[in-house]
Amino acid sequence: MPTLGFLKKKRTREEKTDPSSSQPTSPVTPITPTISQSFDSQLTHTPTQTTAASSVSHTRTTSSQNHPGSQDAKAPASAGGSQSMNTVAQPQQQQQPPFGIQPTPSPGQVGTPQSLPSINNLIHPPQTDGAGHHGASQQAPPQNQQQHGQATSDTRVTKGKYSLNDFDILRTLGTGSFGRVHLVQSKHNQRFYAVKVLKKAQVVKMKQVEHTNDERRMLGEVKHPFLITLWGTFQDSKNLYMVMDFVEGGELFSLLRKSGRFPNPVAKFYAAEVTLALEYLHAKHIIYRDLKPENLLLDRHGHLKITDFGFAKRVPDKTWTLCGTPDYLAPEVVSNKGYNKSVDWWSLGILIYEMLYGYTPFWDSGSPMKIYENILRGKVKYPQYVHPDAQDLLERLITHDLTKRLGNLYGGSQDVKNHPWFAEVTWDRLSRKDIDAPYTPPVKAGAGDASQFDRYPEETEKYGQGGHDELGHMFVDF
Repeated sequence: MPTLGFLKKKRTREEKTDPSSSQPTSPVTPITPTISQSFDSQLTHTPTQTTAASSVSHTRTTSSQNHPGSQDAKAPASAGGSQSMNTVAQPQQQQQPPFGIQPTPSPGQVGTPQSLPSINNLIHPPQTDGAGHHGASQQAPPQNQQQHGQATSDTRVTKGKYSLNDFDILRTLGTGSFGRVHLVQSKHNQRFYAVKVLKKAQVVKMKQVEHTNDERRMLGEVKHPFLITLWGTFQDSKNLYMVMDFVEGGELFSLLRKSGRFPNPVAKFYAAEVTLALEYLHAKHIIYRDLKPENLLLDRHGHLKITDFGFAKRVPDKTWTLCGTPDYLAPEVVSNKGYNKSVDWWSLGILIYEMLYGYTPFWDSGSPMKIYENILRGKVKYPQYVHPDAQDLLERLITHDLTKRLGNLYGGSQDVKNHPWFAEVTWDRLSRKDIDAPYTPPVKAGAGDASQFDRYPEETEKYGQGGHDELGHMFVDF
């Protein structure tokens, strides 16, 4: 992994002028293409290939099981459908909003650990230039950008907003049980997006109607720098379509497996961005429930985007569904005791542990039942090479005692942010992406560069076919 010393500096004003870096544009909004600026300190890291697949096809599988008193079930993680795809020439233009598909993980396998450099004071950037310049984007977003931890009751209008005629379909980014995700280009502004296609028949067959609708509803209500953006949805007689950001940099999972484990400051950077996203969701009473490296995408500047809202649910009080990825399940989920936002903070602890150590604390030969037993047993081993502050945070997140778990106490997310391990973090700047990321994906800005995703055979079934729609009444929100 290359040197990461450049992380000490904040992004320059010139680098921030690209509006697509943090303020994406609606697919039907015409633009005047400009030349995108990449970071001064572009890394020479070997490209990390992402196996673009849905979480339903992961080896580190996600699971969903309903229990009495709960109505939620696993929503599809990937898109569906099939189409005859012809690769379309991709003109260079300004980089658009990000999105990506999740690759197939190898749960128990850890990449060969490398001798990674130590970085001091990663997240605390230098002082402002006195004029308060932080490289703010010059283009206004379609909606007002939400501040971290700030909830709003406004729901963006996304239903029936686009159609297949608005896009050229370029290639498949990933496939899953319900269909696939395509890289597309808007015919109106020439920007690139990801369209998730779900086969209605498959969704109904696997009893995922409610959670498919929930996923669409949750995505329509959130707007945050570290969350994927849903631009619109539509449907035909056979398929559901969700137009989202195309995130070029691939999964954090791929980078982690290639690196073995992350240095303390690098893990801290990614954990801090996830913390801000969880704070925002919880302020809206939304539990994410599927936090893991596979669901964390890297935009072209290296900042995170949380994707796959298949398990997300609005829970003002408690829910009981057993769903998620076994390695990341909290003990209250496994034991069917009912749970709330506390499960996301447990998962944050597991994520930090995996980033620092290269493996999850309860993994056991990939057997879900053994993993569940280890989770309920609750014994965690902490190798000595991790920073004491990091271990202290982990011990206060990965704890069975809900009266002691950070994030679940009276102070909420502020208790996590105030922990000594995060002492260097300047949270307001981080929420504005005003701090350089530790890794810049090797992608060509604004050109629809999907090099971080694997190739998949293109199907020949055409989208947009007419005919009787016997299932459309089950997806009225699309």
